[in-house]
Amino acid sequence: MQKSTSADTSVETLKSTHQGSEAVQMRIKNTNSHHDRLSQTKSMILTDAGKVTEPISRHRRNHSQHVLKEVIPPLEQLMVEKEGYLQKAKIADGGKKLRKNWSTSWIVLSSQKIEFHKESKQQALSMKTGHKPESVDLRGAQIEWAKEKSSRKNVFQITTASGNEFLLQSDIDFIILDWFHAIKNAIDRLPKDPSYPLRKLELFKIQRSSSTELLSHYDGDSKEQKPEHRKSLMFRLHHSASDTSDKNRVKSRLKKFITRRPSLKTLQEKGLIKDQIFGSHLHTVCEREHSTVPRFVKQCIEAVEKRGLDVDGIYRVSGNLATIQKLRFIVNQEEKLNLDDSQWEDIHVVTGALKMFFRELPEPLFPYSFFELFVEAIKKQDNNARIEALKSLVQKLPLPNRDTMKVLFGHLNKIVSKASRNLMSTQSLGIVFGPTLLRAENEMGNMAIHMVYQNQIAELMLSEYNKIFNAEED
Repeated sequence: MQKSTSADTSVETLKSTHQGSEAVQMRIKNTNSHHDRLSQTKSMILTDAGKVTEPISRHRRNHSQHVLKEVIPPLEQLMVEKEGYLQKAKIADGGKKLRKNWSTSWIVLSSQKIEFHKESKQQALSMKTGHKPESVDLRGAQIEWAKEKSSRKNVFQITTASGNEFLLQSDIDFIILDWFHAIKNAIDRLPKDPSYPLRKLELFKIQRSSSTELLSHYDGDSKEQKPEHRKSLMFRLHHSASDTSDKNRVKSRLKKFITRRPSLKTLQEKGLIKDQIFGSHLHTVCEREHSTVPRFVKQCIEAVEKRGLDVDGIYRVSGNLATIQKLRFIVNQEEKLNLDDSQWEDIHVVTGALKMFFRELPEPLFPYSFFELFVEAIKKQDNNARIEALKSLVQKLPLPNRDTMKVLFGHLNKIVSKASRNLMSTQSLGIVFGPTLLRAENEMGNMAIHMVYQNQIAELMLSEYNKIFNAEED
């Protein structure tokens, strides 16, 4: 009787508490157990607004996971292999060509991708806000040097498996070489086909779902499928077969188109594609024009000697690139070129186009096979021996190379003769024209050392022009 009375009292206490403070409390199982009273369950308090405030989780493991998720960034963000500023231009998106626009980007290389940020601060901001910057998936990507894609030096291209193309560039040789090797090593470590794991997983899901569906449609006691299930399955099989046939039909049409398309020579003979001046071999241009010096080179030299000998920084100052490209287009289309026209009044545009012509030659004015020979000649200690070695090499050059070289260096000698006005010395012109006219076929080696020799060879060709080219006999 006493126990019953105490139990009733506790119940009344709970009721009065509920009426007074509007609290709802879960009743403990056994009020007589001290251990159970200490381990009573959570309570929820109704506030004045009538809202239920959820109890705070006291589970240490859940709490630590919640904290780690906000404080520690994902693992892939920590695996940064290299970062720094480079010049970047995106020239294709999914195989579609884009207009080339150079911009400075903060490049972040990780184990599987490259991210492009406007500046280094933006990287930290992106990690906090969750904003995803433009990135390149390196799985299945290709990397190669791309001298022909830009008039700038030290340019390489990254082509992704999805058809995106990026150009990266830096004027500093060792920086761009370091980036090239770092990205190439990252690509080599990754699987070649980025879609293979996804396709394999997708195929596994299809096979598993198909197997499960087939098993579920067949009942052990019944011999037939339900009509609606059979219809659905037959529709899927028919749809899959039609997709396969469509793909095969497209492939066969593409093969026929590729095999039937005319060759480049046929298109050139019909006049649909004209021979280019920029980017063609020197001997090809000369043979087409029945000359040993390209007509465009003569026109540029004549224009510079007519109105540019006294211009400050001639050949050193860059002209407007868009205007230079316009001039290049007109020359390639074999339209009548008049460099005295007002649109070419900036002489730096003419000199820029001339330098671009020599820079875009598939083989430089000093042929690749002669590069090491010229380097060995310039290494000779005796000055007279160097001059004789260079003279002997020049005489062995193909006729278009030798005659074009003679005309060009004769013109540059006239520039040097006006050095007091245009401030272009032999050394200055050597720095400008050395890497343009003379370069190794494989530039992955000692680029810095090669650049020194390139400049020295161009300087000596200028300073000893009369002896090397026998100009005194002309």
